[in-house]
Amino acid sequence: MRAAALHRSATPMSGADEGRLPWVDTAKGACIVLVVMMHATLGVGEAMGGEGFMHWIVAFARPFRMPDFFLVSGLFLSRVIDRDWRSYGDKRVVHFLYFYLLWLVIQSAFKFGQVSGGTAAGFVEHLAIALVEPYSTLWFIYLLAAFSIATKLLRRVPGPLLLAVAAGLQVAAVETHWTLVDEFCGRWVYFLAGYLLAPAIFRLADAAVGYRPLALAGLAAWALANGYFALTPSGVPGFPMLANLPGVALALGCVGAVAIVTISALLTQTRFAAPFRYMGRNSIAIYLAFFLPMALTRTVLIKTGVIADVGLVSLIVTIAAVAVPLGLERVVRHTPASFLFRRPAAFHITRRRPAPVLQPAE
Repeated sequence: MRAAALHRSATPMSGADEGRLPWVDTAKGACIVLVVMMHATLGVGEAMGGEGFMHWIVAFARPFRMPDFFLVSGLFLSRVIDRDWRSYGDKRVVHFLYFYLLWLVIQSAFKFGQVSGGTAAGFVEHLAIALVEPYSTLWFIYLLAAFSIATKLLRRVPGPLLLAVAAGLQVAAVETHWTLVDEFCGRWVYFLAGYLLAPAIFRLADAAVGYRPLALAGLAAWALANGYFALTPSGVPGFPMLANLPGVALALGCVGAVAIVTISALLTQTRFAAPFRYMGRNSIAIYLAFFLPMALTRTVLIKTGVIADVGLVSLIVTIAAVAVPLGLERVVRHTPASFLFRRPAAFHITRRRPAPVLQPAE
């Protein structure tokens, strides 16, 4: 049965707000916080020459942090994948490439001396290389476009076969030193799982709410197992922790993604979901712009020396790196600068359609 038909037969959780599923935004919000936390914490640890309590959280989240982000990004793909290439490309390819190219220039401009050698020619060369070698944290945006193209091209291939091939690529731990290839092989399986298994994922979210005690017991067991594998050295060269071992990494990524779906579904039933839901709605703004407040806050705190604790500095830097982009997005939302986070009509290749009942995770 085709994924699109399966998706239409699914019964997502009720309570969608303005055409969105609250738990999906909650999951995206949790994931973007974990991503920013990782960059902030590791950067602070390196600059201060030590580790703090935030490093333990980052290590715990490593097995599932990006798998869940990609799984959520694929959840609503079946609603658009059968459209013509022009319409599909506008929504699932041009959308991401617009933000990648825009913020490639912005981020590179802030690091002009580092990326260009101080010359205009060097800067142009850097931008040209970034067209095939995703730059810095923007690799995630680039990869979503690549996933969308590959999945559209291969949509006639039986789903189980696609998943098996993608799982094989992940287990193979491909290492070509080309970010696009390596990350594609390591992450595509989760995007595909979101696309092909969407009905089951929606049912799981419903079941988590309906069977709360069982869901909580399952989450407790998962947390113990994930913590053990994520924090225990493997003793195998090239695989620092048990969670990095081939096969184990895939299993933990899949189970962890399911856990985040479950947590998000449960959390959405409470008032504590509101900030995560808001961050999820604006996750692309956080992802695109967190680098600057993160770097500035880290530099100020370390140079002033007002706080000596690595963990506390990491926490403050994380909060600033999330809050500032949200504030910036809010400030520019209805101004000419809104193009920073909203793709202008001039950069659409099709006429914009009214928002569907369920919006693709971006």
